[in-house]
Amino acid sequence: MTSTAPLPDGRGSVAAPLPGGGGPESPQAAGIGSVTRVSGPIVTAVGMHGAQMYEVVQVGDLGLIGEVVRLAGDRATIQVYEDTSMMKPGAPVLRTGAPLSVWLGPGLMGNIYDGVQRPLPGIQARSGAWIRRGEKVPPLDAARRWPLEPAVRPGQLVRQGQVLGTCSETPLVKHRVLVPPGVEGTVRSIVPAGEYTVAETIAVLDTPAGPKELPMMQKWPVRRPRPVRERLRTDEPLVTGQRIIDMLFPIGKGGTAAIPGGFGTGKTITQHQLAKWCDAEIIVYIGCGERGNEMTEVLREFPQLKDPRTGRPLMERTILIANTSNMPVAAREVSIYTGITLAEYYRDMGKSVAVLADSTSRWAEALRELAARLEEMPAEEGFPATLPTRLAQFYERGGAVRTLGGEAASVSIVGAVSPPGGDFSEPVTQHTRRFIRCFWALDTELAYARHYPSIHWLHSYSEYAQDVAAWWQKEAPDWADMRTELLTILQREDRLQQIVKLVGPEVLPDTQRLILFIAEVIKDGFITQSAYDEKDAYCSPGRQVALVRLILMLYRRGRDLVQAGLPLARLREMKWVPEVMRAKSAYGNDELQGLAALDKRVREELDALDREHPR
Repeated sequence: MTSTAPLPDGRGSVAAPLPGGGGPESPQAAGIGSVTRVSGPIVTAVGMHGAQMYEVVQVGDLGLIGEVVRLAGDRATIQVYEDTSMMKPGAPVLRTGAPLSVWLGPGLMGNIYDGVQRPLPGIQARSGAWIRRGEKVPPLDAARRWPLEPAVRPGQLVRQGQVLGTCSETPLVKHRVLVPPGVEGTVRSIVPAGEYTVAETIAVLDTPAGPKELPMMQKWPVRRPRPVRERLRTDEPLVTGQRIIDMLFPIGKGGTAAIPGGFGTGKTITQHQLAKWCDAEIIVYIGCGERGNEMTEVLREFPQLKDPRTGRPLMERTILIANTSNMPVAAREVSIYTGITLAEYYRDMGKSVAVLADSTSRWAEALRELAARLEEMPAEEGFPATLPTRLAQFYERGGAVRTLGGEAASVSIVGAVSPPGGDFSEPVTQHTRRFIRCFWALDTELAYARHYPSIHWLHSYSEYAQDVAAWWQKEAPDWADMRTELLTILQREDRLQQIVKLVGPEVLPDTQRLILFIAEVIKDGFITQSAYDEKDAYCSPGRQVALVRLILMLYRRGRDLVQAGLPLARLREMKWVPEVMRAKSAYGNDELQGLAALDKRVREELDALDREHPR
């Protein structure tokens, strides 16, 4: 069953699973209603006087977790997050008087939860591979002790968001225990350095409302954004190590992006690459309605993979929310909010967090099914009319901010979109584009041609390029010009390909065939990237710049030589051309000297050609 406990800021209570079951504890449950109608995950109950919107209830004898989504007099419509099979009229509905909330504290990192923050390893230990209905397991291990180092002293005035103490959650994550939002006062007492559980009181504050005990953990309603001091402009890129993203379509820290693509175009593998290699300090991966095998792949790979910056396993900075396609549909709807709330908690510690949601289309499909059960008027393609609002509520919780504690931090959101048939005109894709500033369009033809990542350079865009240009100029003062030149070559090549398809490349002059040749070098020697190649899977900004300089030098020098009369075939036959194409995987991030040597050799041979064909 669940217990109710006061929010740390004193503004109500939250549903908190108790290990082993048992009745509700103080404060007493708000009341009991009874079921009158069951329609899939939607249950109607009467006798719900005083119930509030989004209040958590426990439905039936098993105490299935549900949430009030509609009220009419004493009648409440409840969205149940577990299977309602065998539910019948007359079953009890126990109110808790609390919103659906998550536990926030040390122990989240490296864990895997379902959509309502039940830890799947804990459930497996109790009931095996199958999740029993009504299973209640606390999200955080109540028995585990954490080494706490206090950061305040008695008599000190503390405000919301201030650090009370720190503990090492994992070797990669220094966990900060914060004063909850809405709380401030003078420290009456603080525990000495030592080991404590998440539920033990570590500090007592004298507040205007009286003494307040603060444990290491907090609870926060998932649908309420956590407060910040101010929002900041995004000026630093989220470095992903994926060349087409970082160089051509960058996303800023605190940015929002979408990865739309049809079946088999590589949405999930792109999300996995971002989770593995992006330079966010914390990763929250939400598997929303996708195949369970994809989450299994993450669980198998991440403990083995090493963070390129620290050498530690990637799982030590990752939280997984698994709500796979065979889990209850209603829980998909809340899994997005669970994930973003966990991300905001670590953001409040001053960290950069990346939220990867795969896929928001499955989430929207859950909204459509629930809206149909609620008999709401459907909009385009049956989706509810509130779809844009719900998408906005999710994406707008990202951003670069100054926390209540005064530190710069960010939550970056990347959502995969699965339009049926790869049709980007469908509602989820179109509404998503309203709320994001980075669009990585996956192309079916590129995917079938084994071109990875299959992000199409003509259909994608990024509005963060100007915002992050100042950061890139420290790496390469001419970064903006290089990016523009690359995109210009690719656009010119696309126009020329339309002519080539009609009459063949032989009718084009060598100056235009040079564009086709250089575009081929850009696509095969820079844009494509192997997720399975040790050197190619992650490309540092310095190596990206070196590769682009090499390719653009070849283009500029080749253009001058062709204009001076050198046959293009002579240029294509040079021995170093295949080396330039393979440079992306031949030289690692710490082998830039090898790239510089290749650049020098190419220049010398081009100089020799220049002497043969003086202008």
